Amino acid sequence: MDLRFTPEEIAFRDEVRAFCESALPADIRRRYMMGQRPTKEDVVSWQRILNKKGWAAPLWPKEYGGPGWDAVRYFIFKEECFRAWAPDVLSMNINLVGPVLIAFGTEEQKKFFLPKLLNLDLWFCQGFSEPGAGSDLASLKTRAVREGDHYVINGQKIWTTGAHRSDWMFGLFRTDPNAKKQRGISYILLDMKTPGITVRPIITMDGNHHVNEVFFDNVKVPAANLVGEENKGWDYAKYLLGNERIGIARVGLSKAKVALAKSLATRVMVDGRPMSEDERFREKMAAVEVDLKALEMTNMMVVAGVKKLTGHAQDPRTSVLKLKGSEIQHTTNEILMEIAGPHAMARQVDYLEGHATATIGPEWAATSALNHYIARAATIYGGSSEVQRNVVAKGVLGL
Repeated sequence: MDLRFTPEEIAFRDEVRAFCESALPADIRRRYMMGQRPTKEDVVSWQRILNKKGWAAPLWPKEYGGPGWDAVRYFIFKEECFRAWAPDVLSMNINLVGPVLIAFGTEEQKKFFLPKLLNLDLWFCQGFSEPGAGSDLASLKTRAVREGDHYVINGQKIWTTGAHRSDWMFGLFRTDPNAKKQRGISYILLDMKTPGITVRPIITMDGNHHVNEVFFDNVKVPAANLVGEENKGWDYAKYLLGNERIGIARVGLSKAKVALAKSLATRVMVDGRPMSEDERFREKMAAVEVDLKALEMTNMMVVAGVKKLTGHAQDPRTSVLKLKGSEIQHTTNEILMEIAGPHAMARQVDYLEGHATATIGPEWAATSALNHYIARAATIYGGSSEVQRNVVAKGVLGL
């Protein structure tokens, strides 16, 4: 398998690199490089810049507002955006609900939602996990009962990222309690302003407000908000998660963090010499770079193999990307925290937006501990590492 880029793909890489350098606002770049989480305004601003260029949804077909790129160009685009310290587009809109609507939605749903997803006129969150139904998502219990031209929803979702700032939710709800666990689940869209929806914040171990509990008390949702067929939501969710995992390795971001760590380590002194000269530090950096190169090659093999897939099939090796990619994200953030040393804990936190400001020491150090803590969640969201190992064992190794 030839994993080298063609001359046309190299030219495309140079085009994306130049665009990111010129179009990304400097203040957004600086905040992201300093380890601050992008604000809602940052994400909206950058996604609208990309949408004006026609690049907001790299894998969407041209007829729905995407550029019509293949998987190789998508991979290049993601790498270059991460390299430039650009915030990601809103994955909930672009990588998750959008592709499901394109594949399974009605023409009315596509016409109404897709342009708004592209331009971030609507901000979506994902209503999947529940108490007792996280990695074992088929165990979800939140009910949606059909009553005439509406569904009435009762139950609870948890760990719902961004629910407090979202306009809509796409979620999985049990519509047939007597069916097999993986059946009897439907994929439904909800306006978050609907009466009966309550959002309660969960403050995570980094001290910030990322995730929420969401409660449904006789929430009345039009039946027209059902996506695809009733009781087929499990199939749509599997398709959705496959789309999520193509880019979930975040190789480009990890490479950018490795480069940042190397640069910072030359300026931080330990026992009278730069940390970059410490043998144990050099050993740790070498190990993560080896792992990162192996992950990058695996990612490129997955990308190269996309053309061989038929229908809505997904490459089980995307679970390798999720598994190892999340581990490397954790390691790179741990290294940055070690470089920061005691300054990593010298911070003040804005609990509403997740910003950290240093009370002593350099600005970049103030966010390193926070990012290290939240990076641990990467081994859980999108399918836990334990689940990914089972997928790899069965789908990749044939065990």
